[in-house]
Amino acid sequence: IGNTVLHILVLQPNKTFACHMYSLILSYDRNKEGPGSLELIPNNEGLSPFKLAGVEGNTVMFQYLMQKRKQNLWSFGPLSTVLYDITEIDSWAEDQSFLELIVSTKKREARQILDLTPVKELVSLKWNMYGRPYFCFLALFYILYMVCFTMCCVYRPLKPRTGNRTSSRDNTIYVQKMLQESYVAYEDELRLVGELITVIGAVVILVLEIPDILRVGAAKYFGQTILGGPFHIIVITYACMILVTMVMRLTSTTGEVVPMSFALVLGWCNVMYFARGFQMLGPFTIMIQKMIFGDLMRFCWLMAVVILGFASAFYIIFQTENPENLGQFYNYPMSLFTTFELFLTIIDGPANYDVDLPFMYSVVYFAFAIIATLLMLNLLIAMMGDTHWRVAHEQDELWRAQVVATTVMLERKLPRCLWPRSGICGREFGLGDRWYLRIEDRVDPNKHKMMRYTEAFKVQDRDNYDKGSEKLETNGDTLCKKEMSALSLSRSTSRTSSHRGWEILRRNT
Repeated sequence: IGNTVLHILVLQPNKTFACHMYSLILSYDRNKEGPGSLELIPNNEGLSPFKLAGVEGNTVMFQYLMQKRKQNLWSFGPLSTVLYDITEIDSWAEDQSFLELIVSTKKREARQILDLTPVKELVSLKWNMYGRPYFCFLALFYILYMVCFTMCCVYRPLKPRTGNRTSSRDNTIYVQKMLQESYVAYEDELRLVGELITVIGAVVILVLEIPDILRVGAAKYFGQTILGGPFHIIVITYACMILVTMVMRLTSTTGEVVPMSFALVLGWCNVMYFARGFQMLGPFTIMIQKMIFGDLMRFCWLMAVVILGFASAFYIIFQTENPENLGQFYNYPMSLFTTFELFLTIIDGPANYDVDLPFMYSVVYFAFAIIATLLMLNLLIAMMGDTHWRVAHEQDELWRAQVVATTVMLERKLPRCLWPRSGICGREFGLGDRWYLRIEDRVDPNKHKMMRYTEAFKVQDRDNYDKGSEKLETNGDTLCKKEMSALSLSRSTSRTSSHRGWEILRRNT
């Protein structure tokens, strides 16, 4: 019951009341330090009160709990050294990482905890010592891997076509070789080495990604843009296309160009994932993801309806015409593709002025140009501009969240020997087996602020004295009595205001 009350207090809107009640309940806890402590018992979602405060973005409760956990090591004047308990914060050897919970939540208030002590210092330490070097090496390795795969695709086994053309529009001159003909010459053996590296890389990608999908869940793993959700979809689809291409090559099945071309596009687009390691480019990856999976996905539904309607109209108009004179609409699939190009203004309106064009073509094309070019494209630009404005206000916060997500990902993937645990073990200071982060703090006395307080008190005392003097001048009949009473009143008022002012100054100091 006590643990349930602690979790309820974390969710309370009145932060001050919740902190006082939290301390009151813990004061009656018999197992304050042992494994049966109320603070260590998780709820049904596996969250302790400390982790729940982070997930809900309760910065007041989080700072209150951190103050309870810190240990003052020493202090000398404005300098002090503090040990912060990072046992639940550090993602090292944690099944449900606190940092991963922070970046995976949809609440913006939770990401503000990344700017608080000691979370900010811990993330900075991990990223600068291990995260950034490993991430840059991984980016370089992936680019070299994609260059190898691209060269294998460019020099894939082809042979001249021997069959006759089936139509005048058939333009094929090379066809794919059979498996027995693909690996004969020395160049083929070099290409085979690159293909083996490509297949091994695809298998490694699936081996690394599938356990995380089973651990986190597909909806959460692919749905969070900060965690790189869309890029996980891209890299898994790329690996599957590589395996499909391998199967088609081994079975001598024609048409391997389809999965191979998809793999090339997806593989090179995944290079944008590594832009999150740089503060200048990291927020733009978030912006691109939000535009593609937010604005563009909604816009594509409207675009599909417009293209489908006008492509059908163009095909019906040119259905009775000779396709040799105006071949952009000679069949229905070609009409869809041509209308799509017209929609994006990639090409101009197709027309052959050597022949008579149908009158309805001019009418339909006029309506299409007004709706597609002037209306819908400007609507898309306005939607993307709004998304850019919203993301620009959060770009620093989003980049820090990306760094945290990348650090946690690398820490889980790499062996323990390459990523030692951050912090100091509490046994070195007689604090048990818990881990601490040592942070040096400097208290700024802020002399200018103290001087402003002093000047304000002097002005207040001077005003009180002037008021007493005015009373002396207006009452001349009882000068002596009024003088004594006014001076005593002035002294008492001045003493009271000075006492109150110096009390404020003492507290601020």
